[in-house]
Amino acid sequence: MAWLSPAFPVGAFSYSSGIEWAVETGDVADAATLQDWLLAMLANGGGYCDAILFAHAHRAVLGADDTALHDIAELAAAFAPSKERHLETTAQGNAFIGAARAWPCEAHDRLKAVWSGPVAYPVAVAVTAAGHGIALEQALPAYLYALTANWVSAGVRLIPLGQTQGLHVLAALEPAIVGFAQRAAHAPLDDLGSSAFRADLASALHETQYTRLFRS
Repeated sequence: MAWLSPAFPVGAFSYSSGIEWAVETGDVADAATLQDWLLAMLANGGGYCDAILFAHAHRAVLGADDTALHDIAELAAAFAPSKERHLETTAQGNAFIGAARAWPCEAHDRLKAVWSGPVAYPVAVAVTAAGHGIALEQALPAYLYALTANWVSAGVRLIPLGQTQGLHVLAALEPAIVGFAQRAAHAPLDDLGSSAFRADLASALHETQYTRLFRS
């Protein structure tokens, strides 16, 4: 709960995963369109890809498989579809590892030993959860829920929506969050891939928006 709290110092509040561009262009204009956009990101975009990477990183730590842990960390850092999404996931991942050292575990040292590059956010949380013996069945849906809650928070600020409307969107997405977490827990790496093309495009075009509140 502490690690995935909005108060945990990873700077999640400053990233929108391209939602700011979607609001600017009118793709996301109210609670209904925000919910549709986020469902696409969960089902076919960055959310589901994060979940698969999370599951494989978690298993690599539990299995003490340093080769697999290195490969997943490298793949996750390389898999971001745009410069801003790469910044988003690695800045939060590195910040998460730094803050989570308040709860020391051997898994952090193992990750540092096998991978010297930037750490993607799902890998950082998965390694920490596995290192403390938190089961994938608990950790993965919690991660996806926190990720979605941050997206909803961005939408609430950008559209804007009332807090109650934002909560309705989050509540409506809960079954999808649970379902995709269960599916990703057993998905092979071959399932990695995004078909949420407009969301990926949003993360690339956000960089050149005239006015921006968010870093992505």
